[in-house]
Amino acid sequence: MMKEFVIGLDIGTTSAKSVIFKKDGTVVSEDEQNYPVFHSHPSWAEQDPLLIERSAILAMKNALQSKGIKGEQILSVGLSSAMHSLVCVDEENNPLSPSMTWADGRSDAQAIALKNSLLGTEIYLQSGTPIHPMSPLVKLIWMHENNYPAYHSAAKFLSIKEFLTSRWFGIDAVDYSVASATGLFDMKNKEWNEEALKLAGIHSDQLSKAVSPTFVFEGLKKDIAQEMGVPVDLPFVAGGSDGPLANLGIGAINPGETAITIGTSGAIRQMSARPQTDERQEAFCYSFTDDLWIIGGPTNNGGIVLQWLIDVLGQKEVEEALHHGGDAHSLLLRAAENVAPGAGGLIFLPYINGERAPHWDAKARGAYVGLSMDHRKEHMTRAGLEGVLFSLLNVSEALNRLAGKTSTLYASGGFARSSFWVQMLADIFGQEVHLPESHQSSAWGAAWISLLAIGEVSDLASIKQHIPMKNVISPNEENEEIYRNLYPIYRNLYDALKPTYDQLHTFRSSEIEGEWSKWI
Repeated sequence: MMKEFVIGLDIGTTSAKSVIFKKDGTVVSEDEQNYPVFHSHPSWAEQDPLLIERSAILAMKNALQSKGIKGEQILSVGLSSAMHSLVCVDEENNPLSPSMTWADGRSDAQAIALKNSLLGTEIYLQSGTPIHPMSPLVKLIWMHENNYPAYHSAAKFLSIKEFLTSRWFGIDAVDYSVASATGLFDMKNKEWNEEALKLAGIHSDQLSKAVSPTFVFEGLKKDIAQEMGVPVDLPFVAGGSDGPLANLGIGAINPGETAITIGTSGAIRQMSARPQTDERQEAFCYSFTDDLWIIGGPTNNGGIVLQWLIDVLGQKEVEEALHHGGDAHSLLLRAAENVAPGAGGLIFLPYINGERAPHWDAKARGAYVGLSMDHRKEHMTRAGLEGVLFSLLNVSEALNRLAGKTSTLYASGGFARSSFWVQMLADIFGQEVHLPESHQSSAWGAAWISLLAIGEVSDLASIKQHIPMKNVISPNEENEEIYRNLYPIYRNLYDALKPTYDQLHTFRSSEIEGEWSKWI
């Protein structure tokens, strides 16, 4: 049977996606299996790793079956995953803890203490991972200081992607970019950082071997292969984290080529031929391949802001969608589209889930500034969308400083389905936006890495000839000028409101703990 397809398996924050491509980048089939995030305590964000495993297997199976594709027709599988997850496991790769996600904020106190130390700065400069509760390093410090039971009994500490590959192949290996995002890895020397390991209270033999993204996992367990509907000798390739793979999958590889991805969260990134960090600690820098690094910054608040707006403001749209089969997101966006740029002088700081780049402030919170009697929910919606993009524009200043100015802007992720939001991106950044046909850029990047690993393609850069693209979106000059005048106001608001964040955090924590104590 002719092998003609390749799969990108992307383990995201809220779902596992299996995307089957032709070698020219055309999507043939895809399946997405969702899973929840649990908040058992204030600021905790956990997931069931076994449920994620089941979802990944089911996504693989369904993507094949839905289009009648046989496992024997697949050339290879490339792996992608969200960063910063952490699972404590035993010797047999059974989970001893939930998977703690990037959004878990329980280690805020440890992050603040480490960030304000000389050692913290040194570790950041070596690892490229900003000191923040998202970091597995800081999570491990929290576990150590709080006598977390699973920490003491764990044989190994794995990311969610390693959890799957260790269980499926019996091999403990982690690609450079996922390793880099732990805060425990020396991104230049590509080895585990002994100083960081000491802080975490663990040993290198409790972590996986760091490998190139083209590392091939072989020997898929028979029962897993049968459930997926693939041969046991199908090569699975390490790939990377979703950030650098999104850049690859969209073609943002060369200097000046910048990718913006907005899904649940968001990020802006550039590839670099050398690592770049500085003591301002505003951006990340992760190793990707032997000679490429990815520089950029993430925001906690991407598509989750739109979902929050639906939950808070979209009752009418939800009801209409239920009655008439429409989509509440589209209805709310359509109403916001009728509002002029700048939302009538209303500005939204989108820090509803704390914030990462460029402030790295888990205590930051969202705010509407400029509310007046004539503002309606469509103004609040538009200001919310603008706030997400202003936040990424803010991050781009650090990226430009470290990696150089953007010459070409690419966009991917769920937000790219909205032509309204993409046009807003072009207007706020004042640049043309290049869009791929498929929003599954991370999956295509992973798939391409797998083709490189098995010798089906010759290099990374040639992916540029295999990315189906849409039309280029150009900025509207009038809108661009409005946003150029509004952005400095937005940019100053974080510093103006920062003194209130600690006070509100203390107040809110005492109130929440009081409520939780009633149920404990």
